Amino acid sequence: MASERPRPSEFDPNVPNIARMYDYYLGGKDHYQVDRERAEEALVADPTLLTLIRENRAFLGRAVRYLAEQGIDQFLDIGTGLPTQQNVHQIAHSVNPAARVVYVDYDEQVVAHGRALLAESRETRMVQADLRRPQEILDHPDVNRMLDFSKPVALLLVATLHFIPDEDDPHGIMAQLRDALAPGSHLALTHASADGVPDVVAKVVEVYKRTSAPGTPRTQDQVTGLFGDFGMLDPGLVWAPLWRPGRPVSLEEAVRVWFYAGVGRKS
Repeated sequence: MASERPRPSEFDPNVPNIARMYDYYLGGKDHYQVDRERAEEALVADPTLLTLIRENRAFLGRAVRYLAEQGIDQFLDIGTGLPTQQNVHQIAHSVNPAARVVYVDYDEQVVAHGRALLAESRETRMVQADLRRPQEILDHPDVNRMLDFSKPVALLLVATLHFIPDEDDPHGIMAQLRDALAPGSHLALTHASADGVPDVVAKVVEVYKRTSAPGTPRTQDQVTGLFGDFGMLDPGLVWAPLWRPGRPVSLEEAVRVWFYAGVGRKS
């Protein structure tokens, strides 16, 4: 069972916050000096970090577009982060304007910005909830008003699960979420791993230890386990740039993007 403890100093402007750091990386304005300082330390640890972040977003775009083209019209995006360009609802609606999208995040600032962005959208909702308590997400009235769990849903956890430490039982959390989904549902996720460039990842992890959400990189086998019995779509669990890239990508290029990415389907 996931821990009930609060996340440390989550909304303290004096403590670097992951969502605000990503906002800084992506050129936004919703961050503080402490976020910029820690983000710059991470960039020193891995000078290619901005490429990783762009590739992570690019995978999300490819996966959402693919799923929408397959007829999936319900998306549950957990750990969405601050709004940026090409959000899930924008990509899904470019394929199917009637697609319904629910964003979930535990960060008050993320939720406030998301609700402002989505205020006039009938097909989208922003919900404040904690992934460590998945049943609260599944039972949330706004989630259930928007999504019909008797029909296929695309569950998205992009750059999220590595912020769930082993003590909070990420595999148990994912089992609970997977069990709630109907056959034909899909799971798309990305996850940090030290399999490819362990020295670089170790340096970044040390920086993130001094933020509101330290990271836990996992091996390919451990990340694969998060999919449970979902069948992996081709090309399986790979470095993010290698998931249906639409352009030639070398392994040497891809391994520098130390996020695994994959999409699984429930039979």
